[in-house]
Amino acid sequence: MRPNRIKTVWDKGGVAVNVFLGIPDSFAAEIVSSLEWDGVTIDMQHGVVGYQAALHMLQGISRYEPAPIVRVPWNDPAIIMKSLDAGAYGVICPMINTREECERFVGACRYAPAGYRSTGPVRAAYYAGTDYHGHADETLLTFAMIETQQAVDNLDEICSVPGLDAVYIGPSDLAVSIGLGPGGDKREPEVMERIDAILEGTKRNGIKAAIHTMSAAYANEMIDKGFDLVTLSSDFRHMMASASAMLSDVNLRDRD
Repeated sequence: MRPNRIKTVWDKGGVAVNVFLGIPDSFAAEIVSSLEWDGVTIDMQHGVVGYQAALHMLQGISRYEPAPIVRVPWNDPAIIMKSLDAGAYGVICPMINTREECERFVGACRYAPAGYRSTGPVRAAYYAGTDYHGHADETLLTFAMIETQQAVDNLDEICSVPGLDAVYIGPSDLAVSIGLGPGGDKREPEVMERIDAILEGTKRNGIKAAIHTMSAAYANEMIDKGFDLVTLSSDFRHMMASASAMLSDVNLRDRD
């Protein structure tokens, strides 16, 4: 079975670098994937991406080495299984707040007896290899998003679910859940305290820790803390930042 680049990095003791794709376009996905990311995540939750577009984006990614990941819109077994059958090598599931929710998520990603995923990897077998069924459970990654105070309160119960590979921190929703404003790269003491607690919980339970970041500076801070995967923003934010910087560097006459 085709290897999972994120797992390969982790097996060597490294930190994986990921990026989100929110633009529903296979060519854009192909361009981004040509860079040296370890993972490329199609964002079906907050990106403007539906299933059919996600399938085409997975095809665009497949020429390159990054592990194709999907952030599903919700903890729904139907879209989780369809994403895996389409060739996703991991699933990020939002708003996992209890052990029961985590068990339902992980179970949808694993074949029996470890879970209840239905067998039918229509495209996945073409992307990954004909031995897909025998190796899928050990190759595909499960990320439970920890982004509320309730999830922090239930952290050890969530992190100890068999088959969970990692938690993924959403700092913006985490901040909102404790009464602060949304936004990326949160540094408020109340948020950082919870980020540290989540990181400690993953180490305590022997799983990996991932976090969403909006800048290289914040990503480096999180790597120094001990995170195993950092996401460097998204395709449309990178596009806007680059275009804005270039536009500001052009000398234009007053157009009024």
